Parts: sequence; structure tokens; C-alpha cells
Amino acid sequence: MNGRRLRLQMFRPARPASPGRHLVMSALQCAGLSAAFLVTAPLMVRRLEDRLGLPRPSGRIGAAARAAGSGLLLASTTLNMASAATMAVQGDGTPLPLDTARRLVIRGPYRWVRNPMAIGGIGQGVAVGLLLRSPLVVAYALAGAVLWQGAFRPSEEQDLLERFGAPYAAYREQVRCWIPRRTPVEPLGPTGATGAVSARRRGGRAPRR
Repeated sequence: MNGRRLRLQMFRPARPASPGRHLVMSALQCAGLSAAFLVTAPLMVRRLEDRLGLPRPSGRIGAAARAAGSGLLLASTTLNMASAATMAVQGDGTPLPLDTARRLVIRGPYRWVRNPMAIGGIGQGVAVGLLLRSPLVVAYALAGAVLWQGAFRPSEEQDLLERFGAPYAAYREQVRCWIPRRTPVEPLGPTGATGAVSARRRGGRAPRR
């Protein structure tokens, strides 16, 4: 299976639907992913940590870790909710690759950073690790970031470039994937907002990190 065919299997635009339906589907998807990756998996990692007899921070350090985890979890969850809502309303789709946005989204958090949901998800994972006082859960969350960066991000960005062409290339040049801008980028106009560009078009320099 060649790369393009594989991307067509991985990334499928959502069917046309109302923003309300996309919001509901986004909420269900986020709830399912959270249950799997922010509850079940961390508890399994913590159980492994217990069996290995690995120490956990305690006393003031443990209390500080939990306080930091609470704040980080709140911030990361807020970022994810805002990003998912923007994707549903402005992009006519959901965050899930198999039900992805039909339009290029350069609104809300996406005006500061290219993939706020990845940042929010990793932040949530780290926050859960801090709340559990589990170094292995924090490592698990950071490993997810490395996996996403190396295995998932290249395919996702190539799919966006093929579907949205020059507007996405220009957006990618202006907005980093991991480091937010100091000021939000302006939307790229009607073409960039709707993605009404031939999938054959290519453009733009190498993406900024």
C-alpha cells in the first residue's frame, strides 16, 4: 500500500452535518480517548510501577506535584475543549482522523499553534502523571509526544497539504506546531478558510517546528 492510499485510509473528511452534530461527535470521541489514554493506560502503568517497587514523590514534593498536575490538567483540558469546538464549528468535522474537518481551520487556538490538541493531550497525560505522583506515567505521556511527532505528524501534514494546498502551506510557514506565536496569525481569507484549493497544488517551504 503506497503512502497516498494509506493516508486516504487514515484521514477521511467528515460527512456534511450540522455544527451541533459535530460537537456531539467530538465530545464522544474525546471522552472515549480520555477513558483509554488518561484513565485506563495510566492506571496500568502505575500498577506496573507498584510491582516494580519504584518510589514516588511524597511529602512536600508530592503535594507540589499534585498541585501542578491539577493546574496543568485544567489548562490542558480547556485547550482541548476549545480546539475541538473550533474544529467542529469552523472545520465542519471532528478531531478524529477518520472523521476529520472538511475545511482548513485557522480560528481559535489554531491561530497561535498548529496542533493545539496534541499539546493539550500531552499536557493532560503529564498532568495525570503528576496527580498520581508517577514518574512512569509522565514518561508514558512524553513518549506519546515523541511517537506523534515521528509517526503521525508527517502523514497528517501531508494529507492537509494535499487537501488544502497553498493556503495550508502558507499557514504552516507562519505557525509552528509546538511553540505558540506571541500574537495570533490572521486567517488566510476565504480560500484558506474553506480549503477550496485543488488537491494537486503544492507550495511552501519546509514547515517551522
